[in-house]
Amino acid sequence: MRPSPASHIAASDSLTAYWTFYWAVATAQLSRWLPSRPARLLDLGGPRWRSALHAATAGHDIVDLSDGTALSCFTDGCFDAVLADDRALSKHLATEQLMDEIARVLRPGGRVFGSADSLVLGMAILAEQHHWPELSTLAGDDVFLVPWPDGAITRCFGPEQFRELFTDAGLEVEWIRPRTVLSPSTVEAALAEDPDALPRLVELELNVPARDESLGIHLVASGRKPDAARGR
Repeated sequence: MRPSPASHIAASDSLTAYWTFYWAVATAQLSRWLPSRPARLLDLGGPRWRSALHAATAGHDIVDLSDGTALSCFTDGCFDAVLADDRALSKHLATEQLMDEIARVLRPGGRVFGSADSLVLGMAILAEQHHWPELSTLAGDDVFLVPWPDGAITRCFGPEQFRELFTDAGLEVEWIRPRTVLSPSTVEAALAEDPDALPRLVELELNVPARDESLGIHLVASGRKPDAARGR
């Protein structure tokens, strides 16, 4: 039986043309975001997304920690940046507490790069599981939890909720955007027609202006801890 569209998206280990494109975009986004000078970074992304390797290759000192609940062992302001990629902000269901800890361990002026599952993905998965009551009350829900096909629970965010997650922790939001705007079907069709089109598709994605839109399966955001010494 052919997997359903939402289940196919949720199973991100699938070796498809879209996921090749997706991870190429993610790597390029991270490369653009990383500090230009060597810095001390905390990585919460887990082993699947090799952000720690990319950052280390760029010359940064990396502390690799996939369990966000252990941030209490770090002192205040001890990191220049935090990477919470690969849906890290959706995997930790008590996301507000995690963001408070991320803000605490960041130095003034430090930055965080985070990603989460979008409401678009959550609604698609619920619809395919025939959870119509949950979908009908979505507008009034502050916390939107979705059971994935593998039994895990994910927390999904719209752009406004994602922005509040950062600002409520005292972080300034630099930008929020979908990880990818191009749909899986568009990418699959383009690469089927021209397998060499991948670099052009990635560049096209990177040049899309960052806007708070409920497009795409995942949202990514960059936040900064205010630096009182600089008046921000």
